Amino acid sequence: MEDRLPHGRAGGGLSASEPAEPLHPVGRDAGRMDAFILANTALSVPPHVPEIRLRLASEAFGLWQRTEEELATLGLPPPFWAFAWAGGQALARYLLDNPGVVRGREVIDVGTGSGLAAIAAARAGARRVHACDTDAFAQRAASLNAAVNGAAITVCGEDVLARSPFDPASPFAAILGAGPTVVLLGDLFYEPALARGMRNLAERLCARGHGVFVGDPSRAYLPRDGVLHELAVYEVPVTRALEDAEVRRSAVYAFRHKDFA
Repeated sequence: MEDRLPHGRAGGGLSASEPAEPLHPVGRDAGRMDAFILANTALSVPPHVPEIRLRLASEAFGLWQRTEEELATLGLPPPFWAFAWAGGQALARYLLDNPGVVRGREVIDVGTGSGLAAIAAARAGARRVHACDTDAFAQRAASLNAAVNGAAITVCGEDVLARSPFDPASPFAAILGAGPTVVLLGDLFYEPALARGMRNLAERLCARGHGVFVGDPSRAYLPRDGVLHELAVYEVPVTRALEDAEVRRSAVYAFRHKDFA
C-alpha cells in the first residue's frame, strides 16, 4: 500500500523505518529562512524543464519523512516549495515552448511554490510576473530560484482565496483592471477545498476576460466536467518517493474566454 504525503499527494518511497535527521528550529526572518532552504536543498535541474535550475530537496534530505506534526511544531508548513511537481513542470514546459501565451503580458502565478512556472513565464517574455504564495518559505525559495536563473519576478504572500483579487485593496486589482492578464495554476487540485476555490477563482477571472492556464497530472480534484480545454500533454519524469510512479502523464489546460487571445 502506498504512503500518503501531506495534503493527498502520493509517495511510494517513504518509510517510517527510514531514519531522518531532525529539523532544527528556524525563524521567519528572510536570512534564517534562506539559510534553512540552502541547507536542505541542492541546485538541481527539473527533468522536464532543463533550461531552469532550482533549489530542490533530494531524497537524502528527507523533508517529506518528517510528519506534519513535527513540521508544525517547528512552525514549518509542508515544504511544497522544495520539489518540482509534475503539474508545475508541465506548465513551465508549455510556456517555454509557447512563449506567445505570456509575451508582453502581466502574469500572476498562484501557489508559486519553487517559482518554476513564474520563472518560465519571465523567460518566455512576460512583461511582469507576480509569484504568489501564502507560505513564507515558498516566497523565499521562489526569490532564490529566480535569482539563480536571472529571472525578474515579484514575490508576494497574497491569499487570493481569502480576498478576491478584484477587491480594491488587493495588490492584483490594478493589474487585473488594466487589461487581459495570464493567471497560472500549477498542480493545485489535490485537495477538495483548494480545488473548489481555484475553480471559482478561474471562472471569475475568465468571465472578466483573463486567461487561466492549469498544469496538472490528473490530481483527484481536477475538474472533469468539460470546463478545461486541453492544450498539451507531457510525460513528466518524477521521483517515486513523491509520487506513485516514475513518470506522470501531465497536461496543460485552459479556462478560455472568448475575448482572450
